[in-house]
Order: sequence, then structure tokens, then C-alpha cells
Amino acid sequence: MTAAAPVKTQYEAIIGLETHCQLSTNTKIFSSSSTEFGNPPNTNIDPICMGMPGVLPVLNQKVLEYAVKAGLALNCSIAPYSKFDRKQYFYPDLPKNYQISQFDLPIATNGWLEIELVDETGNSTRKKIGITRLHMEEDAGKLVHGGSDRLSGSTYSMVDYNRAGVPLIEIVSEPDLRSGAEAAEYGQELRRIVRYIGVGDGNMQEGSLRCDVNISVRPVGQKEFGTKVEIKNMNSFNAIERAIDYEIERQIQALENGETIVQETRLWDENKQCTFSMRVKEGASDYRYFPEPDLPPIEVSAEQLQDWKAQLPELPAMKRNRYETELGLSPYDARVLTDDKAVAEYFEKSIAAGAVAKQAANWVMGDITAYLKNEKLAIAQIPFQPQDLAELLGLIEAGTISGKIAKDILPELLANGGSPQKFVESKGLIQISDTGAIDRAIDAVLAANPKELEQYRAGKTKLLGFFVGKVMKETGGRADPKLTNELLVAKLNAPG
Repeated sequence: MTAAAPVKTQYEAIIGLETHCQLSTNTKIFSSSSTEFGNPPNTNIDPICMGMPGVLPVLNQKVLEYAVKAGLALNCSIAPYSKFDRKQYFYPDLPKNYQISQFDLPIATNGWLEIELVDETGNSTRKKIGITRLHMEEDAGKLVHGGSDRLSGSTYSMVDYNRAGVPLIEIVSEPDLRSGAEAAEYGQELRRIVRYIGVGDGNMQEGSLRCDVNISVRPVGQKEFGTKVEIKNMNSFNAIERAIDYEIERQIQALENGETIVQETRLWDENKQCTFSMRVKEGASDYRYFPEPDLPPIEVSAEQLQDWKAQLPELPAMKRNRYETELGLSPYDARVLTDDKAVAEYFEKSIAAGAVAKQAANWVMGDITAYLKNEKLAIAQIPFQPQDLAELLGLIEAGTISGKIAKDILPELLANGGSPQKFVESKGLIQISDTGAIDRAIDAVLAANPKELEQYRAGKTKLLGFFVGKVMKETGGRADPKLTNELLVAKLNAPG
């Protein structure tokens, strides 16, 4: 009797994200220096963010407001009493040699956000991801490495302190994520929320949103977590997904080969599409936290909390759900339209002006989005207003113009704006729905193409498209397509 093959071990990934989000305040968290991105190095600086002796930080009130609003949007409990702490560590881009952060009493805890994954068939699944904490802190500066050495790499480093003191919120998720796709969607949903409530721009390419991934694998059914590995240096959500998927396979393969997973920090190599070791973590870092002596504790009153909560807009997940249940849109359409708050507002205003939801969705996601990408514009920059789109769709619905004519004139309307009705009238593009006029155009086309007419009546019915094209050309594209087809088929099939 042949022995049964051993059952292959099934593994699952345990993933959590630590996300740093720069807040879009005009000035830094504890001083009046500008937070503007892209200024010359070391120009957005002052004695406070440079850690000069004897200077005192003062909390930017807007930072607290934005942090509380972000916590509320993430369904967190807002602490009525919290404080700042000093986190001690030395690094060249940290002028004070400590960072003002929050440790044991953060501003927000115990929240969640909902992610929605849409598969290739258009079906969606929803999942709640826990938020452990959200706290405020200051950003560090930025090191720029230069020169080249065969053994050590860079030969010198320069430091830019413009970013030092820029306000951050750090958002720590629960280890509820199980795949690269879920992690990428979590990051994107977090960015949508930040942008919707107006507290940050979420531009990963500028470092405004930075995600560190903690990942381990364990056999399915095992309660204990595996050894955690941290991945840094990812500049897109697509990179996050690919890095996680690679790391899951790497760790599983190591365990299958009897190797030990090392607790370490790894980096993602975009060119080689793999992670590689940066440094080994032998134990938890001792940052020697203690309460920040130069800043008083923070108290948020119930009245202030209620006021900030009332200022929050409808959030992406709520909007997606409403689009699906009330407007009848597919999960895919709802996801695309709500990704950008400005696009969602444009879409909703067009519906308020009378457009049918599905038609408006198709035009916004299709021709209008294509134009925006080609012209490198945001939807708020075009003069073609939502009510103009509603008017254009109304002209199609009424049979005043065909869909083809609408698509032909759309680029000019998008560039210049104005009433589609007046534009159509001024260009003489109103659709011909008069039976007599279309009949005369068909007669002229059939008379001019006797050979093709003979071939059609001999059985080559595919020539119908040829005749339709000729009639449309004869009428300058203005003939009602449906009526043209009906009249043309009747004449083509009439006895010769």
C-alpha cells in the first residue's frame, strides 16, 4: 500500500501598515516657517525647527483640528486629554536629536476604515480594517546622498531641513490585512479620506504620504504571529502590493526550506522587483520617551469635538454605498467616480441639473476623463460645467443631436465651455428627424451607388454599413441614426 503524500502546509500573511501623513497646514507644527514643498533647501527654517537653545515650541491650532478630524473620519475615539512626548534618537536630519511625538496618550485610538475590493467580474467585497492609534508628531529633515564610491556607495551627504517640523499624523493599523491587494487598497482608502476631509494632499511622490509595511506569515490555524519584517522605501500603492506579494512568497519559501525568518528592515528594489535587507533588528528600540516639558497637555472639549465633527463631508465609503444603492451604479463605477472628491462633486452636480446617473457616469469616466488626462488638467480646471454636461445629455435624449455628434463637439465644449444647445444651433448640427429629408438623402445615395445596391440585393447584406455611412455623410452626420437605419433597410429590401 502506497503511503499518502504529506499534506502541504498552508500559510497566511499577517500585515499591518504604519502610515505617515503630512498635514496641509501653511506653517509647521511648532513654529511659523512655511511648509511649502519644493522651495530651495534650508529656506523654510527657523530657530525652533532647527532646535536652537532656549527656543520654545507652540502648537499650531490647525494641526490639532486636522488630527481630530482625521481621527473622527477613521471612526476613532478622540482623547479628551492627551500630551506630547520626546522621542530620543540621533540622526543627522533631526536637528534637536529628539522628535516631539505622542506616546502613551495619543489624540485618537480604536478606529477602523472600510476597504472595498472589486474583482474582474465587477463583484465587490468589503472588509473593515482596525486602526490602533493616530497621533501627532513633527517630521524630520531629508538627507540627500551624493558622490560615488565602489565600496561604500555615496561619498558625502547633504541635509535639507525644510521638512523638519512639518506636521505629521501617524496612523497605525491593526494586523488585519492579509494580502498585497488589501494593503494597497487600505493605503488608497486612507489617502482618499485624507483628501476628502482636506487635511492633506496625500502625494506619495512628494513624500506627503509614506507607508511602512509590517509583514509576517504563519501556518493557517496557528494563533501566534510569525517573525515580523518591515518593508520601507515604497513610492506607490502598486509597489506596496508587489513588495508584499514578493515578501509573502519569500518568507513561505524560507520556512519550507527550514530557514529562520530574521526580524529586520528590508527595502523594495523597483528595478529588480524584490526586497533586500537594510538592517537587522535585534530588539525593540529604546527611545526613552518622557513627557515634553515645553508643551502643555491637550484638552479637546465636547463642544469643540462636535463642531469639528459637523464639518466633515460625506466620506468615500459612504458615497460609494450611496451610488450603488440609490443611483444603481456598479461597484466599479462607484469606485472610479468617488476616487477623487472633485470628480464626485462634478458628477453629482450634473445629476442635480437633470442628467441620468448612468449616462453621466459613462461620460465623466470616459470622454471627459480621457480629455483631462490628455490635457493634464483637473476636472475643476475645465470651463465645461456639470450643468453643461446635463444639457448635452438632454440633447441626445431628446434626439436633437446624435451621440456621435455629441462626442465630436465635446472637446471644443470642454476647452471653451458654454451652452451645448447654443453651440449646436450655431454650428447647424441639430439632428435631422424629418422622414422626408432622410428619404431624399437615401434616394440620392442609392442612385449614386447602383453597383453596391445590386450586390446588397443579391445577398451581400454586410453593405448596409456602407450605405449608412454614405447617408450620414450626405446629411453631414445629422441624420437620426435609428430612423436612418429603419428607412434605409426598407428601401434596400424593396423590390427593385
